Amino acid sequence: MNQKLQLRKKIRTIKASYSYKELEAISLSLLQRVENHPRFQASQTILLYHSLPDEVFTHDFINRWAGEKDIILPAVTGDELTLYHYTGPSCLIIGAYGIAEPTGNPFTDYEHITLAIIPGMAFDHQGHRLGRGKGYYDRLLPHLSNAYKIGLCYPFQWMDEVIPHEPHDQWMDEVIG
Repeated sequence: MNQKLQLRKKIRTIKASYSYKELEAISLSLLQRVENHPRFQASQTILLYHSLPDEVFTHDFINRWAGEKDIILPAVTGDELTLYHYTGPSCLIIGAYGIAEPTGNPFTDYEHITLAIIPGMAFDHQGHRLGRGKGYYDRLLPHLSNAYKIGLCYPFQWMDEVIPHEPHDQWMDEVIG
């Protein structure tokens, strides 16, 4: 567990050395790679995330694709993530941890999600993911049996060394970083 805490601290320190403009430019480049990915192009129902300030910026990306794809966003409900259709900026409220979260009727047709774009503090080349430590995605992802899981991160969050992991940790099928 201590290794995970140290790695999170290391990533935060590296991230703090970048300006907002630098992270914005990197985000745009990464999201262009997502847009060009065959899985993204083929998928209609996609789980995304409404980014926190220290994550790859997804706000504009979500708005751009919401008219063409069925965008699903998570909201924190207790110890779980509840999924909702994204219907536009007006459906968002500030929820747990200061995250803009969708409202409306929960989305429970998990089998229709064919692509899941997942944030993380760090990823390794084997697909291991280090989250923020609450396990929200580790509990959600087993329900998405039809989804191809892509971890999305800045290049400095993609580790050459294997990330410490436990049996319950969910792996990514691919990482874009």
